[in-house]
Amino acid sequence: MSPARTRIVVADDHEVVRAGFAGLLGTQPDFTVVGVARDGAEAVRVCAEHGPDVVLMDVRMPGMDGIQATARLTADGDGPRVLILTTFDLDEHVYDALAAGASGFLLKDVTAERLFDAVRVVAAGEALLAPTVTRRLIEEFARHLPRSRPLPEGLPGLTPRETEVLKLVARGLSNPEIGARLHVGEETVKTHMSRILAKLGLRDRTQAVVAAYESGLVVPGTED
Repeated sequence: MSPARTRIVVADDHEVVRAGFAGLLGTQPDFTVVGVARDGAEAVRVCAEHGPDVVLMDVRMPGMDGIQATARLTADGDGPRVLILTTFDLDEHVYDALAAGASGFLLKDVTAERLFDAVRVVAAGEALLAPTVTRRLIEEFARHLPRSRPLPEGLPGLTPRETEVLKLVARGLSNPEIGARLHVGEETVKTHMSRILAKLGLRDRTQAVVAAYESGLVVPGTED
């Protein structure tokens, strides 16, 4: 019995972009593109009809944009994973899209192999942000959060080591990099991350990054 294919919807208001990504994804034996959409409202309708696992979502679209569509699709926790695609690595809307429940963020100039890997990572229940822009992106938009809030000694229920791991995740470090920094194995880092998500009631790594900044645990422009 062959493994189940990842079902994908591509939402972008530019026909060439939609067709390009759909065509690329269709070359992979474990992917099936089940629909495309020209705007957020159509994306929501197509997803309701086809039940995809992953949506590649443009941010700037007419009518209902990618942020609104992402919020609709992730509202009940049972919808598809949303992978944000944008031309701008500091798009002012991307932070809002992540806060709305998107599981990842990639630039549109991503290589084909990187795109394939990203879809597989997100479909597997992990979260992904373009590694070259993660910290810059989150810090830029975290600057809009109130500065008067006192820094917490830790988020509720987290151990000191879990707090340390969360800080490094928010700084954009990968699991291997965190393991090297803390002198522990990658599996240990994954275990800490799973416990962090469970304790804070978060869905994935992206929500953990947002929570770290919104709570004041990590402050833009500073180093621990």
